[in-house]
Amino acid sequence: MFFVIVTPPFQAPDENQHYMKALALSEGGVLTRKRGAMIGADLPHAAHAIHAADFPTEGPPILRRFHRDALARSAAADEGRPGRSFGDFPNVASYSPTLYAPGSAGILLGRWAGLPWIHAFYAGRFVNALTGLALLFAALRLLPFGRNAMLGVALLPTFAYQTGSLSPDAIINGLGFLGLSLALRIGVGGATRGHSAALIVTGPLLALCKGVYLPMLAAGLHWPLLRQDRRLPIIGATMAIGAIAFVMWMQMSGGSQALYHIQSRKTGETTMTAPLRDQLALIVADPTGFARLLADSVRERVPVYMLQIVGRFGWNAILMPMLAYPLAFLMLGASILSGAGVRFGIGQRLWWLAVAIGVALLIETAMYLTGTPLGADYIQGTQGRYFLPVLPLVLLALSPERGWRGAARLRMLSAIPLSMIAAVTAFDSFWVHGFVTRDGMPPHGSVARTLVLPSPRW
Repeated sequence: MFFVIVTPPFQAPDENQHYMKALALSEGGVLTRKRGAMIGADLPHAAHAIHAADFPTEGPPILRRFHRDALARSAAADEGRPGRSFGDFPNVASYSPTLYAPGSAGILLGRWAGLPWIHAFYAGRFVNALTGLALLFAALRLLPFGRNAMLGVALLPTFAYQTGSLSPDAIINGLGFLGLSLALRIGVGGATRGHSAALIVTGPLLALCKGVYLPMLAAGLHWPLLRQDRRLPIIGATMAIGAIAFVMWMQMSGGSQALYHIQSRKTGETTMTAPLRDQLALIVADPTGFARLLADSVRERVPVYMLQIVGRFGWNAILMPMLAYPLAFLMLGASILSGAGVRFGIGQRLWWLAVAIGVALLIETAMYLTGTPLGADYIQGTQGRYFLPVLPLVLLALSPERGWRGAARLRMLSAIPLSMIAAVTAFDSFWVHGFVTRDGMPPHGSVARTLVLPSPRW
């Protein structure tokens, strides 16, 4: 809730496009349409302008700082902005409306209450965050063991930051956690009627978030797999229904891929993403070459993923002090050492790790197919936050049966200062000293300043 208020408008990744998608849904627009090279929807101009004019995301790589006066000016400008204008959001055009229902409901509530558009935007954030937290609480309640592992991931600043935005990450992470909890509960306690029904509902919703997360449900299967095991058909049927729902939505939403411009992380040049069919043809023609590309790209980006998983704010431009990151890994380590409370063999743990690695590779492959220039020798656009839904499974696989004495206290003593550092970093960088909109490592002139100051700061 702190990030709901403190994060300036559209300062979470792609929040501008997510806002336009939620706004279109609040007006009953389930499907997008094309206008020339643009893909989006007709929107009230006063609502669209808070992104396009008041808080634009494009900015030069210089110091940027927000002021409360800008919020007041935006609220006062609504009456002078009649009519409608076209909102272009190609990056999220094919996303399912189920991801945007909470944020859209919040926007509607704000407008019904007579709030200015900028305040309705914050109402959308608030309802979105409440929904994400409700899904998290349900997942923690249903998880049959190892709640410390899931809680450790939820305590990461990135998790809180994304939940406090209008991004669908709040719903994606919440449904990912809920699906994993239900699958593991069925895996341990058997396929009861209630839990099976809940999984069959959650599975398609998870697939509509992003299809790459659907295989996480396989974590509920016991290794080795037995044909007579009742859990196998329940989880298998859920994954099949989810896959069908995903394909049906993609066909309903037009069946075509929305291409968009990106800035290459290798050259810095602006290029167009590749048509999925053409990119897939390259993989099929040389699968060994793609495997090498995949391995090289992951190896290059692991340090970036680690920073982004812990906490990197704005559009991946604001780092916490470097000392905060070891504190986060200490917290995750303490979450592991808190124990699962149940004994599992090495085969089951390896199965969980295999499922987690498989999902991670699917994420990378999906980004290569849909978010990377044609024939590139690297993968573009993958962010650490994409791995949050599957991270609890990794921690569970590493958790001992019995918790270490003092592990829970150590988690608390690391999680609380980590959250405070994240809060101070965001407030200072957005509202006090400002930040530099260029992506990169700290530009401080000394190691000591890098360790104790947010970056970039002055």
